[in-house]
Amino acid sequence: MKPSIPQGTRDFSPEQVNKRNYIFSTLRKVFVKYGYQPIETPTMEKLSTLTGKYGEEGDRLLFKVLNSGDFLKKATALDNAKKLTTQICDKGLRYDLTVPFARYVVMHKNDITFPFKRYQIQPVWRGDRPQRGRYREFYQCDVDVVGTNSLLNEVELTQIYDEGFARLGVNVTIKISNRKILAGIAEVAGISDQFMAMTIAIDKLDKIGIEGVRKEMLGHAISEESVAKVEAILQAKNLDNLKPLLADSEVGTKGCEELSTVFNYLDKVELTNKVIFDITLARGLTYYTGTIFEVSANDAKMGSIGGGGRYDDLTGIFGMKDVPGVGVSFGADRIYDVMEELKLFPDTSADSIQVILLAFDQESHDYAFGALQKLRKAAINAELYPEPVKFKKQMKYANARKAPFIIIVGEQERTSGLLTFKDMQSGEQQKLDIESIITSIKS
Repeated sequence: MKPSIPQGTRDFSPEQVNKRNYIFSTLRKVFVKYGYQPIETPTMEKLSTLTGKYGEEGDRLLFKVLNSGDFLKKATALDNAKKLTTQICDKGLRYDLTVPFARYVVMHKNDITFPFKRYQIQPVWRGDRPQRGRYREFYQCDVDVVGTNSLLNEVELTQIYDEGFARLGVNVTIKISNRKILAGIAEVAGISDQFMAMTIAIDKLDKIGIEGVRKEMLGHAISEESVAKVEAILQAKNLDNLKPLLADSEVGTKGCEELSTVFNYLDKVELTNKVIFDITLARGLTYYTGTIFEVSANDAKMGSIGGGGRYDDLTGIFGMKDVPGVGVSFGADRIYDVMEELKLFPDTSADSIQVILLAFDQESHDYAFGALQKLRKAAINAELYPEPVKFKKQMKYANARKAPFIIIVGEQERTSGLLTFKDMQSGEQQKLDIESIITSIKS
């Protein structure tokens, strides 16, 4: 059998894992700075928790987990594919971290203090067609706050985006809009009953262009007249241009007011990255109700590397009404690809091996083992080649591991207590005792 992994998943080498951990640790520091607390949820959720929360297209991308046991005896008697699915699958891999978070809030409502601010760094799974920047298994780094309607949360999340990407060295544009504005556009165009079809079409504008959006809306039986009204409103360049166009829509006007409040606060904040209003921003997920966010990298061709928004009704699905929430997500895997392309990762050698000890014979190996303990006690990442085989083989291993330093131990070294300490980059080597070697490595 030839070994392989599922399409859309990847193995990661030690070097890649160190780089990914750099992203996670950098973002974690920002999240904690703003008062967010960590939680984790299971890889699998009940299908009833996941289905119906992401729209029809999202439901199709859910990975369903086959039940264990002799279920097929019952399943063969069923004549409906949907019934068959519910009979043989009652669990699924989580599609995102937001719906599981809403479920968590409802289940732990007596144990948490509102407003509740959480961050979560875990993998999610989607049955997308794999391509560059789109994987079936990928990590999300989320921050959410529930239990408050305050638009200061939107301002703070914008700051988290700005600071997080600034610390990573990624130059981005943060786009902001509001789902109420989209609802207002649908109302003015007379297609409130086709809101989702319009929204999903607009959300694809960057990929298919305005003509593609027009065709998609017409394909959903939206009239030419309504499509023309939508196109005309989408030409608005800023909120001042947009407000009179939505004056006849109460919900649309409310969306403009909310965004104006957010931008008024942001005018008082010092930001590194550009933050703009983008009327074409839609975000396809059905649970968004207010402000929505999307982040794109300015210096690399990649889809969105972050997104999120307000979801004031999500916990209500699980029986807990009136718990507003808002959050954003950093797409770690796409961020990794962008940083790799732009060579933005710092040297991660501090997370790798710092020194390897090599010994000529068994007595020297035993002596080197004692030196190894002192190195590790001094918090130096060190290892001893496991056996005193041919020195050439040991050196080949040290070179392959890219160890910055090696320590060589033979009869002369163990007799004198002065070990041969070699800098692998410069080639310089000197005789030092173990204490001096520790000082040298640390400096």
